Amino acid sequence: MKRSRIITVIVIVVITIALIVFNKITSKSNKDNTFTEVKRGLFEITVSNAGKLLAENSTDIRGPEINQNEQQGGGRGGRGGGGGMMRAQNLEIQDIVAEGTIVQEGDYIAQLDRSDYTNTLTEAQQRLETLQNNLEMTILDTAVTLSSLRDDITNQRYAVQEAKITFDESKFEPPATQRKAEINLNKQQRALDQALRSYSLRKAQALTDIATARKRLSDGQDYVASLQDFLAKFRITAPKAGIVMYKEEFNGTKRKVGSSLNPFDMVVATMPDLSSMISKVYVSEIEVNKVNVGQKTVITIDALPGKSINGTVTSVANVGEVLPNSDAKMFEVIIKVDGTDSELRPEMTSWNKIIINSIDDAIFVPLECVHAGSDGIPYVVRKNKTRQVVVLGEENDKNVIVKQGLEEGMPIYVVPPVDFNKFRMVGQNLLANIQ
Repeated sequence: MKRSRIITVIVIVVITIALIVFNKITSKSNKDNTFTEVKRGLFEITVSNAGKLLAENSTDIRGPEINQNEQQGGGRGGRGGGGGMMRAQNLEIQDIVAEGTIVQEGDYIAQLDRSDYTNTLTEAQQRLETLQNNLEMTILDTAVTLSSLRDDITNQRYAVQEAKITFDESKFEPPATQRKAEINLNKQQRALDQALRSYSLRKAQALTDIATARKRLSDGQDYVASLQDFLAKFRITAPKAGIVMYKEEFNGTKRKVGSSLNPFDMVVATMPDLSSMISKVYVSEIEVNKVNVGQKTVITIDALPGKSINGTVTSVANVGEVLPNSDAKMFEVIIKVDGTDSELRPEMTSWNKIIINSIDDAIFVPLECVHAGSDGIPYVVRKNKTRQVVVLGEENDKNVIVKQGLEEGMPIYVVPPVDFNKFRMVGQNLLANIQ
């Protein structure tokens, strides 16, 4: 029992000491937070906002495109010939590598849905088989027909020869018999001449039919070859070595599995040139007039803590736009990243500090340290319990320059006491310099 009491007393003593130490630390911390010192040094006036990194230049990875001749059926017989007309239509992305994948030239990138054009190819191949059969039948029919005509000509030649023999023998016959033989000879000769002309015309027609059938077959073969070549391009490969980034649509979404490519924009993905990067940032209409081409910028990257890079403003939009989830007009500003950095990647979130003005040797204090009375005269509350009138200069988002009234190192209140309005006002001699 006695031992238990001793332990309880010890615990109480330890807790008491801990509370005393904590109160002292807290009191010191609060005291330190109450005051700050007037600082001297580099003072920068900046416009800052979040943005994202992009490649200044990029190579498009494109899907298969139908040229004008193929769309019109030119060189392939058109609609009525042995070829066909390739219809331009949307193509769906069936598979694509993950965004950010590093590839070499010729590596696989994506696969497009082949279904519709595969059906077209099957129909074209079936039509090609029919055209091949038609050509063979045309050649066979021509051979049979011309062979029959040649036999008729041969027989007619024999008939002419027989008529001529009869005519020659009729010289010793009466004139009527001679005349009859002569008429028969002329008749047989005309029949031969007519057979020869018919053969020539039929042969010319047959050759034309064969040439037409061959042309249709050739057009059909070309059309099938075009479809096969076109379908082979549905497997998309890298045009060069690089990193794969998804194509961004006008509404900000990205093309991925299930997205459609329209015939006028067959870009599947892009390959950015990482040797030249930019940061795209939007500046409000209130601050955009401060931003000019050529201004220096300090860029930090969320994904690369502790890293900062330099840049230069290269473009400021003349027309503002309303961004999603914002009612204010925002103006696009393009910042060119100085040099190259292998760690930078497109789409990385950046924080961009555009340096509007830089003053090397300035006296400045935090904005919250500056107060103003009902007369609008600015002052700060000094640690010596006076209210010091100050002449202010330019300000940034945190601090303001003090042109007159303070010196480097002076302690001033950040959070003044409740009764600071009773402190004596000093520095009235500066009132004439306050604008």
